[in-house]
Amino acid sequence: MGGPESGEGGEVVVLLAVLGAAVLHAAWNAMAHGVPDRLGGFALLGLSSGTCAIVAVTVTGLPPSNAWPYIVASVVLHIVYYSGLVASYNFGQFSQVYPLARGTSPWVVALVAILLLNQHLVRLELAGVLLISAGLIALVFIGGRPTRSQAPALLAAFGTGLVIAAYTVVDGIAVRKIPLASYMGWTFTLQNLILILFVLWRRGFSFLRVEKRYLYAGLGGGLVSLAAYGLVLWAQTRGALAAIAALRETSIIFGAIIGALFFGERFGPKRAIAAAVVVVGILLLSLG
Repeated sequence: MGGPESGEGGEVVVLLAVLGAAVLHAAWNAMAHGVPDRLGGFALLGLSSGTCAIVAVTVTGLPPSNAWPYIVASVVLHIVYYSGLVASYNFGQFSQVYPLARGTSPWVVALVAILLLNQHLVRLELAGVLLISAGLIALVFIGGRPTRSQAPALLAAFGTGLVIAAYTVVDGIAVRKIPLASYMGWTFTLQNLILILFVLWRRGFSFLRVEKRYLYAGLGGGLVSLAAYGLVLWAQTRGALAAIAALRETSIIFGAIIGALFFGERFGPKRAIAAAVVVVGILLLSLG
C-alpha cells in the first residue's frame, strides 16, 4: 500500500485508519437501516454531519477554484448514493444488500480496467475478481433463487455499488489536489443541504418527530459517517487509491455481523463463508 507516506510505521497507521473506517461505515449504515423511516433517517444523518461540516467551512473558507468540479461531482454522486441506499434498505435485508453494494465497487473497477482501459491484471488481482464475483453470487442466492419481490433490492444495491466506485475515484483524485478539510467540509455541507431540503419539501419537519432512540440513532449515525469518511479521505492522501478503496470494503464482514446481532437477520455458516470470500477477494485485489 505504497504512497506519499513511506515506511512501515506509516503504512500501519494508514491500514488501521482504513480498517477503522470500515467498522464505522458498517455501523452508520446499520444506524440508518434501524430507523423505520429510512428517508427521515438519512435526513437526521445529514443534519448532524452537515452541522459539523458547516463549522469546518466557516474555518477553512472558500475552497480553491480547481476544487469545485470535484466537489460538485462528489455531491451529485453522493446524493445518488444515498438514494440507492434508501431504496436498498427499504426493499431488502441489511446483511444481504449491504455486502452486495459494497462488494460491487472494487469488482466493477477491475472489470472496467480490463474491458475499457486495456489494462492487464496480475494473478492476484484476477483471483480477487473471481473470488469477489463468486462471493457476491453466493450472497444473492443464499436461501434459494431470488424471487421477483427481491429484485428491486438487489438492483438497487448493485446500482449503489456502481456509484460507490465512481465517487471513490473522484474523491481519491480530489484529496491529492485540494486541502482535505476544505474538500470534505464543502462536500458534506452541500450534499446534506440538498438532502435536508428535499426531505423538508417531501415531509416537512415530521422526520424530527420520531422516538428518541431513532432520533439518537439518526443523529449519531451522521457523526459516525463523518468520521468514517474523514478517515478514508485522509488515508487516500497517504496511500495507493486502489488498495485503500479495496481494503475499505472489509466493512462487508462487519455489516453481515451487525445484521445478525442487531436486526435478527440470519447469518449462518453459508452467509459467513460467502462474505468472507468477498473480503478475501478484495484483499487480493489490494495486494496485486
